[in-house]
Amino acid sequence: MSSHPQQPAPAAPRPSQAPQPQARPGTDGSNQALTVGFDLDMTLIDSRPGIKAAYLELAAETGTHIDADLAITRLGPPLEQELAHWFPDDQIQPVADRYRALYPEYAIAPTPALPGAREAIAAVRAYGTSGGPGTPAPGTPRGRAIVVTAKHEPNAKLHLAHLGIEPDAVIGWLWAEAKAEALREYGASVYVGDHVGDVRGAHTAGALAVAVATGPCSADDLRAAGADVLLSDLTEFPAWWRSYVADLG
Repeated sequence: MSSHPQQPAPAAPRPSQAPQPQARPGTDGSNQALTVGFDLDMTLIDSRPGIKAAYLELAAETGTHIDADLAITRLGPPLEQELAHWFPDDQIQPVADRYRALYPEYAIAPTPALPGAREAIAAVRAYGTSGGPGTPAPGTPRGRAIVVTAKHEPNAKLHLAHLGIEPDAVIGWLWAEAKAEALREYGASVYVGDHVGDVRGAHTAGALAVAVATGPCSADDLRAAGADVLLSDLTEFPAWWRSYVADLG
């Protein structure tokens, strides 16, 4: 789950009914795309080792105690919210800037992909192509995978490049309901994430909320938040995706 946007997102109400799956056009004015959004931290990547290393270096530089082991159990909300536990208000923004500057050196290399991450992205991107799932009819929208994360966008891109994960677009600095901005812009009909904030973001955008229980929120928490689909992890995504696109006809 992400923890590095520049600004917290405003809250937005969750629709009272779960959205219906649908394919929507892309934003480039050319071909339609069946777009799936993915969260980054604790959905596609296990960023805990890298984030812990960055916090430890930040603590050493600033001389401020940061319980890095505790901090990595709370991934998801904006970085500034976590820093508020350790720094006075007037120091939070400069410290956040320093953390983001340290991040590429300390956090990228130790961070692995979560099981099934590459396969989930590949499954979406294969849809509508020759040999893709379901042998779609001519004119079927192509699959498009985007990453929508609360993380500082340049650092999100560094993670994906380092791990060889190739989405069609990466949009950073969006948390919870604010993720709906990018999901709507790209016409995403599905959003996959590990946090209750991701469920809220999906529903605010009118997208199907697919939750994976790989982050700080339990399966019960995700279910209570209104997740439309609950998977143990992304290794279960390709089979679910094949069923989902088959039902689209």
